[in-house]
Amino acid sequence: MADNLRIALAGLGTVGAGVLRLLAENGDLIAARAGRAIEVVAVSARDRGKDRGVDLSPYAWEDDMTAFAARDDVDVVVELVGGSDGPALALARKALGSGKGLVTANKAMVAHHGLELAKLAEGNGAPLRYEAAVAGGIPVIKGLAEGAAANRIERIYGILNGTSNYILSEMETTGRDFGEVLKDAQALGYAEADPTFDIEGVDAAHKLSILASIAYGTELDFAAVDTSGISKIRAADIAQARALGYVIRLIGLSDCKEEGGERHLFQRVAPYLVPVRHPLAGVDGPTNAVVAEGNHVGRLLFQGAGAGDGPTASAVVADLVDIARGSRMAPFSQPVETLVASTPADPGNRRNRAYVRFTVADRPGVLAEITAAMRDAGVSIESMIQHGHPDDGNEEPVLVALVTHEGPESGVTRALELLEGSPALVEEPLVMRLIG
Repeated sequence: MADNLRIALAGLGTVGAGVLRLLAENGDLIAARAGRAIEVVAVSARDRGKDRGVDLSPYAWEDDMTAFAARDDVDVVVELVGGSDGPALALARKALGSGKGLVTANKAMVAHHGLELAKLAEGNGAPLRYEAAVAGGIPVIKGLAEGAAANRIERIYGILNGTSNYILSEMETTGRDFGEVLKDAQALGYAEADPTFDIEGVDAAHKLSILASIAYGTELDFAAVDTSGISKIRAADIAQARALGYVIRLIGLSDCKEEGGERHLFQRVAPYLVPVRHPLAGVDGPTNAVVAEGNHVGRLLFQGAGAGDGPTASAVVADLVDIARGSRMAPFSQPVETLVASTPADPGNRRNRAYVRFTVADRPGVLAEITAAMRDAGVSIESMIQHGHPDDGNEEPVLVALVTHEGPESGVTRALELLEGSPALVEEPLVMRLIG
């Protein structure tokens, strides 16, 4: 058996402690499969005295985690600190710049700085792995980069954030509104005290941009992801979707098409209506699932735990096993110099059906105004439901929901522009596309 793979671990939170426990519990099995043992040499965290439920005495302690890059007894640095910039990025640059491998679970850092780090890795002959950055314990990056390597990926989409998925599936099960379910999710530890990145789609957008680069061989373009979240969804929307034979899920979706010698990359994170018989409709709670469609392999479904100490630590250690075996796969499946710059696709020409919910003043003429705007924009209405009040003088706003026939997205956009500023609209309309 070869010499041990010596690692230094930065970040001893839930996942970092999980990595130490996993290596201790399954060390012999991991060594047998990797062909060499994985040995923790040094660790670093903000608070040295905190009880993390693991014994840190066998490891050297570094107050400054960037010191790992200068240690001769470290082959690979594991970064589990988080954050797109700051200490995590400084450590990543120094580790790769010194020729040491880097394993990270930091999706924000990869989404914002992945190309720079990949160039550093390739230039210094150092492995860069980040399976745990996308969908926790699900081997979706490995599945795309290796298992589906012979295929042209035509579309990739899925549920990439467990917090949002838990909230939506709880709203579906209990009939409660968003705010109440969010509070429960925070109490149970499924949502952060500040859940903005999760519920507004930013976390999923980080992950989608990474998957898109691997799937299509394009340069990372996180800034071009069209992102919206779930905070405006009401219990009434959930109920209406159910009546139509759909559930609502926060979906990250991308495809890439060649037009006029350019690659046009479409990337969107948004709530979608998903048919109840679709594989993603049954994915509930804090679970993640990704669908990839290849031109020869067909539809692939990757599903499992998207977060947590065990699943995420499993993905981190799987990357370490690959490095221990000598794998030298390019960070984004192919060399950085071969990744193609893409043009953000115009969503206006995409054809689909849409669910549009209006919150309106309960007065005569409102429905006529809405239908006239749709007509003038060339949008055909398939069905419409008004959630009104009894005839008791109640002047509270009411909900009007409609579903369009299939058509270009530009039509619905134009209809909403025609309605902009109307005194009949109490708040901004909510638009959700129907996924096939």
